[in-house]
Amino acid sequence: MAAGEGLSLSTEVEDQPPPPSSSPPTSGRKKRGGWRAIKYILGNESFEKLASMSLIANITVYLHTRYNLEGVMLVNVVQIWSGTCNIMTLFGAFLSDAYLGRFNTLLFGSIASLLGMATFTMTAGVSEVAPTPCPTAENCEQAQNWQLAILFGGLALLAIGAGGIRPCNIAFGADQFDTTTKKGRAQLESFFNWWYFSFTVTLVIALTAVVYIQSNVSWVVGFAIPTACLAISITIFLFGQHTYIYHEPKGSVFVDVVKVSVAAFHKRKEKVDENNWRSCLYDPELDELRAKTEKLEHSSGMFACLDKAALIKNPAEELDEQGKPKDKWRLCSVQQVEQLKGLVGIAPVWITAIGIFLTMDQQSIFGILQAIQMDRKIGSSFEVPPGWMGLTSMLALSLWILLYEQLYIPQAKKITKKDGRMTMRLRINLGILMSIICMIVAGIIEKKRRSTALQNHTFGSPMRVGWLLPQFILSGMVEAFGAVAIMEYFTVTLPDTMRTIAGSIFFLSISIGSYTSSLIVTIVHRLTGWVGNHDLNEDKLERYYAIVACIALLNLVYFNVYGCKYLSPCNKISDSHEPEEENSSRSRHSS
Repeated sequence: MAAGEGLSLSTEVEDQPPPPSSSPPTSGRKKRGGWRAIKYILGNESFEKLASMSLIANITVYLHTRYNLEGVMLVNVVQIWSGTCNIMTLFGAFLSDAYLGRFNTLLFGSIASLLGMATFTMTAGVSEVAPTPCPTAENCEQAQNWQLAILFGGLALLAIGAGGIRPCNIAFGADQFDTTTKKGRAQLESFFNWWYFSFTVTLVIALTAVVYIQSNVSWVVGFAIPTACLAISITIFLFGQHTYIYHEPKGSVFVDVVKVSVAAFHKRKEKVDENNWRSCLYDPELDELRAKTEKLEHSSGMFACLDKAALIKNPAEELDEQGKPKDKWRLCSVQQVEQLKGLVGIAPVWITAIGIFLTMDQQSIFGILQAIQMDRKIGSSFEVPPGWMGLTSMLALSLWILLYEQLYIPQAKKITKKDGRMTMRLRINLGILMSIICMIVAGIIEKKRRSTALQNHTFGSPMRVGWLLPQFILSGMVEAFGAVAIMEYFTVTLPDTMRTIAGSIFFLSISIGSYTSSLIVTIVHRLTGWVGNHDLNEDKLERYYAIVACIALLNLVYFNVYGCKYLSPCNKISDSHEPEEENSSRSRHSS
């Protein structure tokens, strides 16, 4: 869904002005930041989302109809590209925090996305760069290597752009407010509300109007629109550069994590006296640059082996005259160690997240392919674009959040006289259960769809596309319960200083889910041939759905036997954290 839209909500204090070389010149006439800057950021965000979501929603259809990609090839291209877009957020977050800053990272990412969309517009408009269309799915011309190189080049540029945009977009907006004041915090909350509003409007436009133009009018016009939107987005973003507050990059937690790992390995044979750790571990006060950063206290017991990274064996050799480490790759602070402990501690639940996203990925590809080979007519002339099916999942998720917040919680409080919110463990369990049911329902519908198509000896089944609504609705409910709860867990478990990392980890789980799904499709195709043909009528897709359902069942067992034990920190979540639910749901759609 994107990142990481909405996930990098870090509001760490970065009081130092950026060096002149990394930021536009300062104008002292008017105060920077606040709503004066936000209007440009929201304008940039709205046009960027309109462009990116219109492609994400319809890329399966485009590659299937324009490039004649066969089953396994099509699935692998879409899922590997989707996974790469999400994993690139790790590099984007690192470059932003350590070197470029959020403004420059956003700008470079937007330019890369513009070049990628322009490449797609060219592939749609120039007939020579793609094979001859093959509507009958028989004896289709395959794309040549140089044609695929152009296609993959466009996808690579879009992945680079996503890596720069997703970790930084909302975080840069949050930078414009002084969250140390009550007024600033209130303005930040209003900013989120306006961001959600603009995101919803652009998402609906992208999934309806633009997707319809791509599928039913012209791919050239359908891609030219988002290309123009990206150009407008960059223009608006640059127009507002004199109003922004720029924060100097001050280092990435990713580097600290690597340092702790190296230092702990180097001292792996040493022992730490846990009963007297203060006298042997390096635990300085936070420096002035991070004076308002949350100080993490030393934790004993779990992952205690990492404490060795902060062990002072010989103060004379390891500390300088100011009491600071001479070699930061051999001696780390307790603060750095605790950050890594936090990351390792969420790993069991992170594995559950991968299983959830693996099942959600199926509808974005196979569900769309099912829609292509069904009766999509409404009335005598209108034909529903296959890409519209994803809108069903979004509406189901949004409707559930509305009912949950406005109806379920108030009524539950009246009846029980307690907090009416579902526990995190219950929501994750419901999400996994919904994923199992989704795969079963999808398999039943697919078996019926293929049967009717074969009976009529046609490529498309006479079944109405509306039969697919249950599986897409269930997919949206998987996200509403499971994915939202997982993101909330990452956000509230890790300290505020690691909000960017929490978002990156969330997107990383989506990425690995996509890669794993691609691997499973390839294995099933080679061993059984149940999936991977250009024509779904030649597949046994319902058996593949059954395999994914079994994987989801194993995920349910794993989570309840092992993974849920690590949810204890979240049992103390107060109502004040609940807005993360809406935030994370938006984030997944943005991805």
